[in-house]
Amino acid sequence: MNRPQEVTILLVEDDPGHARLIEKNLRRANISNEIVNVTNGQQALDYLFAKGSFSHIDTSKPLLLLLDLNLPVLDGYQVLQTLKTDERTKHIPVIILTTTGDTREISRCYEIGCCIYITKPVNYQQFCDAIHKLGLFLSVVSVPEGSIRYAHI
Repeated sequence: MNRPQEVTILLVEDDPGHARLIEKNLRRANISNEIVNVTNGQQALDYLFAKGSFSHIDTSKPLLLLLDLNLPVLDGYQVLQTLKTDERTKHIPVIILTTTGDTREISRCYEIGCCIYITKPVNYQQFCDAIHKLGLFLSVVSVPEGSIRYAHI
């Protein structure tokens, strides 16, 4: 049996403090995957579709997206909508990781196609704990083999 390729985690987060905390706490949960951080929605789409400064990216590599909603240039909803309506990227798992806890926004993201929606706690320790738990969860997740970007974390 072939061993699945290790997945790259694309972290789309414009707050550098949050990005550092997310990576630190994923590492605390023994996630050793490559983490690529981009800071706005356009950069995320450029990475996903290997355009602009990301034209060298190997788009056959497995990918998992951690996506904030409140982003400059293009917001997370626009990124999610574009990703889920394109045949090449619609199977990429997307975890929304944002401060927005409005039930309408949560429903909207699930309707568009996110896999998991996590509201970032405001409290520092709770934020760290939530990301650590996310890392533990990611360590046991598999993505269906039929998807374009099959991966095992």
